[in-house]
Amino acid sequence: MLLKYMAKKSITKNYIYNMVYQVLILILPLITTPYLSRVLGAEGIGIYSYTYAIVTYFILFGSLGVALYGQREIAYAQDNPSKRKQIFLEIAIFRIITISIATVFYYFLFVNGKEYQLYYKILILELMAAAFDISWFFQGIEEFKKTVTRNVLVRICSVSLVFILVKNTEDLAKFTLIYSIADLIGNLSLWIYLPKYLKGIKVTNLNIKRHLPHIVMLFIPQIANQIYNILDTTMIGWLVDDKSETGFYEQGHKVIRLLLTVVNSLGVVMIPRMANAFANNDKKQIHSYMRMSFNFTFFLSFPIMFGIISISKEFVPIFFGEGYDKVNYIIYVLSPMILLMGIANVLGTQYLLPTKRQKEYTSSVTIGLIINFILNYILINLYHSIGAAIATVISQLIVDSLQYRHVKDEISLKSLFKMASKYLFSAIIMFIMCFMVRLMLSTNIITQAIYNLANNLNMSTLYVFNILSIFIQILAGVITYIGILIGIKDPYIFSFINKIKNRFLKRKIVNE
Repeated sequence: MLLKYMAKKSITKNYIYNMVYQVLILILPLITTPYLSRVLGAEGIGIYSYTYAIVTYFILFGSLGVALYGQREIAYAQDNPSKRKQIFLEIAIFRIITISIATVFYYFLFVNGKEYQLYYKILILELMAAAFDISWFFQGIEEFKKTVTRNVLVRICSVSLVFILVKNTEDLAKFTLIYSIADLIGNLSLWIYLPKYLKGIKVTNLNIKRHLPHIVMLFIPQIANQIYNILDTTMIGWLVDDKSETGFYEQGHKVIRLLLTVVNSLGVVMIPRMANAFANNDKKQIHSYMRMSFNFTFFLSFPIMFGIISISKEFVPIFFGEGYDKVNYIIYVLSPMILLMGIANVLGTQYLLPTKRQKEYTSSVTIGLIINFILNYILINLYHSIGAAIATVISQLIVDSLQYRHVKDEISLKSLFKMASKYLFSAIIMFIMCFMVRLMLSTNIITQAIYNLANNLNMSTLYVFNILSIFIQILAGVITYIGILIGIKDPYIFSFINKIKNRFLKRKIVNE
């Protein structure tokens, strides 16, 4: 039954669904930010950011570690409908209770206040949305299509309404209401699908309290991760008088986070797989999943890491505008995070947490956080935002090393190096090719052609050069990277090509 159930699920499809959504939630703010900055003004944006940050803390503490824990526990019970329903009801009720408690504190501490009372009242809808969020259930049973489709539709509708209804500084309440209602409707819409998975099953003797210790254990590393993500920016603002340094770091970090989404989206997809294999004591399958995840991480991380280094000089002025030259150097320093965070995602999120080794995961993240704080204090004072970037990379390398110690019996370091070497080699050759493309574009003949094109388009020559350079480098880089892997007969790339061929043949047969 389990094999039949799992066969229906596609890791590739689930990865694509999750990646699309993760990229979407990063890209949509980039689309709306220029518009909202103009119509709401700096003060309006500031009020929303501040009040939303406040309610986010209450959501975080009210949710505890329910989302990750719930996904894992549902995955353990994938082949046991009765147990699965009991776990769902217990965790769902637990979440509603804890969010309700958080809402009471939020109401008396902020809604009853005088400043920004209207916005705090509207944001109660965000707490309600969090209480009824059951996306963890569908992630646990690997129904990513439902959660992602719902989220994509809701996000697109809310962005459309913002452009239609939010016109000036007095529309801040409308803007807050649109986003809050969208989140609530999106979360409630998932309840429509529940009867399909829960009907006809009787559950008695609910025991909500039994989940508390495990949820708290997962809550601690999540809090540590949250702090870890904002510590650099906070400490730059604290230690450096020039606040532009905070802006440089934030923009560079934003680019790396966006690229990391492509690599780390597999983590959410693999949690239920790994958890189910662990629940069935299938060590062989766990080992197989780990190798697959590492292979995928290396396959994507190396070209993305070298690719962003290659195009950063042209990308930064186009994306951020003038005056952000320092962001280039921050991207250069932070680029190894794409590989290091990808590895940590496999070791921690995909292995340690689903196999109930929270203590090892928590200790590694906590040690990394402490080291990051110490290094930040030293290096930010010396090198400002660049120092923060260096501290982040070093501390993440230490976290990876600590987490690997706990899985060295499952997969050897030698096999990881062997797996990574072919992708590293291909990515270096790709980087050299991109460098040669840039040199070619700098020759007198091509420079003159670009100058003429820019004049015809009535655009800046540098802007046109940067656009062409990015496009040609990406195209040449992808062709080179894939070409080398095909040349060295990499099994991973050939399995991907064969999947595409098989799908094409199936469609051709159906059409005929």
